[in-house]
Formats: sequence, C-alpha cells, structure tokens
Amino acid sequence: MSCEHTDILKQEDVEKAFEEALKKVDIMLETFKTTFPSPNSNNLIYWAEDNDQGWTQSFWTGILWLAYEGSGDEKYRQAAEGQLDSYIKRLREELEIDTHDLGFLYSLSGVAEWKTTGNKKARQIALEAADHLIGRYKPKGDFIQAWGDINDPEMYRLIIDCLMNLPLLYWATEETGDRKYREIAVKHLRTTLKTVVREDNSTFHTHYFDPETGLPTHGVTRQGYSDDSAWARGQAWGVYGMPLSYSYISEPQCIEYYYRFTDFFIEKLPQDYIPYWDMIFTDGSDEPRDSSAAAIAICGIYEMDKHLKSEKQSTYMLYADKMLKSLIDSYTTKDDPHANGLLKHAVYSKPCDRGVDECNIWGCYYYMEALVRKLKDWDMYW
Repeated sequence: MSCEHTDILKQEDVEKAFEEALKKVDIMLETFKTTFPSPNSNNLIYWAEDNDQGWTQSFWTGILWLAYEGSGDEKYRQAAEGQLDSYIKRLREELEIDTHDLGFLYSLSGVAEWKTTGNKKARQIALEAADHLIGRYKPKGDFIQAWGDINDPEMYRLIIDCLMNLPLLYWATEETGDRKYREIAVKHLRTTLKTVVREDNSTFHTHYFDPETGLPTHGVTRQGYSDDSAWARGQAWGVYGMPLSYSYISEPQCIEYYYRFTDFFIEKLPQDYIPYWDMIFTDGSDEPRDSSAAAIAICGIYEMDKHLKSEKQSTYMLYADKMLKSLIDSYTTKDDPHANGLLKHAVYSKPCDRGVDECNIWGCYYYMEALVRKLKDWDMYW
C-alpha cells in the first residue's frame, strides 16, 4: 500500500515513525523476554505479567512479529518464538481461557508464527484454541458468549469486540476443511449485526439474550460513557471487524456495515482526528482521548482497501492517513525517554478509572500494524 494518493502522509514519515517505534520495542525487550507487558501502563511504563490471565498478552507477541517483518532483524523473531510455549501451557492447563478473547490471544501468537515461520506447533495450538472458542457458542441466540462460565445465565451475552476473534475460526476452517468453525463465526457475525448496531450507526458494547428463548433483550455498555453513547474502541472494533470477516467470506453485508460503522466513526472525529474515549464527546471537551481506537480504525480502513474500491473508500483512506499522521506527530512516546510504551493518550476503562491517558498494549500493537501495512505488502495475522 503506498502513500501516493495523498500528500498528508509521506513514506518517509512512516519509515521514520517505524524506526522510532523499534527503539521502544528494544527498550521493552530488555524487560519482557519471558514475561508480558501489563494491559496498560503507569506513567507510560508497562510492568511485567505472566501469560496466565487477561486478554492482552498476544499484542506484545504480535508487536515482536511486526518488528521482525518490518525490519528483518532476527532478534525479534527469536523473542516471539520464545513465547509460544507460554501459550501452549496456558491453553492446555486452562489458565483463564473462559473467554471469547482466545481469538486475540492465538491469532497474534499461534497463527502469526505459523504464517511467518511455518512452525507446526504454532498451527496446532491455534487450532486447539479455535476448538475451545467454538465451545462458547450458544445455539439459543446463535452467538459466542463473551465472558465467564458458559453455564451462568447472567453471562448470556455477546460483545462487539468478538468481531476481532472470528478470524481464528475462519482460518481454522481454511486449515482443516471443517466448516463448523466458519459456520459458527458467520452465525455470530449475523447475530452481532442484528443486535449491537443502532439506527444512527453507533453501537452497543454488549448485548444480552434470554437464555431460555435465545431472543435478544437489551444492549448496554461496560466501557462507554452510557448505555446510549458510542464507546470509541467498540466502534473501532466494528470498523476493523467488517473487513476481517469480508476477507474470508465476501458477504455484501460486511461492506454495508463497514460503511455504517466507519461513517459514524469519521463523523465524530475531533479536529486532530483522534477520538475521545467515548464518541459522545467532541472538540472542547476535557475528557481523555483514546489513541488506541484511532489505531484500530486505521488498520480496518487499510485492510478494506484491499477489497473495496469506491469513492467512499477513497475518502476513508484519506481520513485514515490523517489519523495515522496525527498519531505519529502528537501521540507517540518518542519524546518521553522514560516510557517503554509506543502510543500514549489511550484509555483502557474510563468507568473503572483504569489506564486512563496512558499507553495500552493493544494501541501499541495496532499502531505498529498500521505502520507495517504502509511499509510493505503484509500478510495479516488475523
């Protein structure tokens, strides 16, 4: 993908930004060899955690693979390969895997390594993760349950984030020829689009279902400002989730909803193109931004550009370049020598007062992914 369609973002801007990002990755490597960065930073510094809880460890592994593919430096490959055993241990010992986030965890570890190096152990553990993920499928309602005990009726819900976990299932069907993975992914996709999208094209974070009938009951938020507002990261998951599904199944509905999600996202951007943590807020607000939401949306727009050529898509590409240029110019930690994160001014959870105006590891990952997408013809890990 070139930058020739606009002067907003020059290739040398991207190359320099990637070099600066690698400097931070090198700093992180000094600490995170057998451990993983925390989901969010404290004073722009990640602390070390093991791969036995949460949903975010794979973003560090993904950063290492991106660093390797963008630079060709073997040290990043070796570091990423050294983490695979922890993912094998986590899945087989069932260390906090009662989650739909197995897609995040094993696409950026097992699938990434398989695609990059052909390691059969990586392929096998990713397929095992896909088996665990379809075990969360609920025939009453046709969706993959988000969190917690699958027998708990209080947990009978999906979340928009899970659009990013479906590629693990599409990939599993491609690898094995078994259509059950794809069929469950498509059912979940269709149910999500029926329930989380409002008439104005904004989205609910999560939607509940009646466990007896499978009928949808109500949408709420767990991360946004209110049940009626649009949590920025959730909207960004929609922007990226649609091209990911489309790349596997080519359903026209994915394009329709991609337009809807992306139109809303772009309409709500402030003057510097980086959204507030919830899109109910606009220019002049003193609420924090969420740079990670911008990075996610950029990657989604860049991915759909492989599949869709239209006037609207050309406009989206212009906005994606503007967002990436803004991140490069004003949201990185290049001028914060103490920081070990890449992208600041992100928000983990404002309602929980967690990781507010800090780095978060998925924001760092998607920023790296956006840069690599600009630098080369990249075979995505999703």
